[in-house]
Amino acid sequence: MPDISDIAPDFTLPRDGGGQISLSALRGNPVVLFFYPRDDTPGCTKESIGFSEQLQAFEDAGAQVFGISRDSVAKHDKFVAKHNLTTPLLSDEGSTVCEDYGVWVEKNMYGRKSMGIQRTTFLIDAEGRIAQVWRKVKVPGHVDAVLEAVRAL
Repeated sequence: MPDISDIAPDFTLPRDGGGQISLSALRGNPVVLFFYPRDDTPGCTKESIGFSEQLQAFEDAGAQVFGISRDSVAKHDKFVAKHNLTTPLLSDEGSTVCEDYGVWVEKNMYGRKSMGIQRTTFLIDAEGRIAQVWRKVKVPGHVDAVLEAVRAL
């Protein structure tokens, strides 16, 4: 599980709307990766809308923002269209990137154990090092906290 000052694990993933994103190709600018459990669930929808609403502010601060879940590109496309999202969503169907970042964990809900994505956000600096990590994210106020951290880089 990578932590602050570690080089962020590289990846290439398909994105909503087609094409692929490679982390290594984004060097030179800060990158925000927010891992979320599933498209179109209440918390994930609020978080995705929040990042979309503030996307211009992140871009003005020089950062790019990407959401990552195990949903397919087709599901991402529907989610984006339904909620007019502007933040690019990446599909990690094989959960390789989720595992590389340590967010694919055992969850326990109402006594049932299952594997899932722990809502986590990584801020990666222009050199590709992890500058900050938010684990077990609570959605209210989170986007503003991440934006503040980007501006402080």
